[in-house]
Amino acid sequence: MKTILVPFRDDETARNAVAAASRIAHAFGSYLEGLFIQTPPLVYASEGIAIGGYVTQLADEERRRADEARAQFRQLMTSQSVVFDEDGSANQRPCAGWRQVDGLSEQIVGEYGRLFDLIVVGRETRNSSPDWSVMCESALFDSGRLVLLASPELPPTTGERIAILWNGSTETARTIAMAMPFLLAAKEVMVLSVEGVAVPGPSGDQVAHNLARHGINVSATTGQLNGRTPGEAVLEDAQVSGADLLIKGAYAHSRLRQMIFGGPTRHILSHAELPVLLAH
Repeated sequence: MKTILVPFRDDETARNAVAAASRIAHAFGSYLEGLFIQTPPLVYASEGIAIGGYVTQLADEERRRADEARAQFRQLMTSQSVVFDEDGSANQRPCAGWRQVDGLSEQIVGEYGRLFDLIVVGRETRNSSPDWSVMCESALFDSGRLVLLASPELPPTTGERIAILWNGSTETARTIAMAMPFLLAAKEVMVLSVEGVAVPGPSGDQVAHNLARHGINVSATTGQLNGRTPGEAVLEDAQVSGADLLIKGAYAHSRLRQMIFGGPTRHILSHAELPVLLAH
């Protein structure tokens, strides 16, 4: 995990992401890049409005936000003991840089994120920006990279006790493979299965057995729904296990189905109280 991308617009959600990303950067000696996406103004024609001047005003306001976000990001890096490397000359690790691009979140994050080992986004809160969902799903569906969902409050450690939600899916198998640097560094790994929340595939015991071949201290257990939704069961069982990081495949069921009917991924994106590693 030597390169980390954090979409940043200087709000509570982004600051949570920076805190989690900085911790990962210290653990792996990483380069961390803050990304500000300067959104072009949306202008609707209306009689009596000087459109040209209005567009200029909106563009100036967005540039002001970009400057403020960069200053806040640099201040956060200093507070997290991460060297802010403006020109790329620093040899120290971890270090951080800044990039500002014009475009739309749903395009830029997924495309530009393909360069990085990890994309970090803060968990959705009531104070999240309106485009949070499209930005997060762009990272999951379009980047082909691992995404860390940062919880509003970071646990004292991240990655010492990892819980894997195993449901037999291709998405979870892919996430485990991409998260191997975290698993190899963990003190303890727990493979959690929830009865009735699975697709055809290997068992949790088989997953644990093969992870043990990598020298990982791993165990497996199966829980019950007991009247809970799958999303509730996943998060509650992970927290009961004492995990400080959860690994889960994202959207094993279709995104449209989960948007309409709900599902574990949608629940986790809105309610996780511990960091979650996701990939689709």
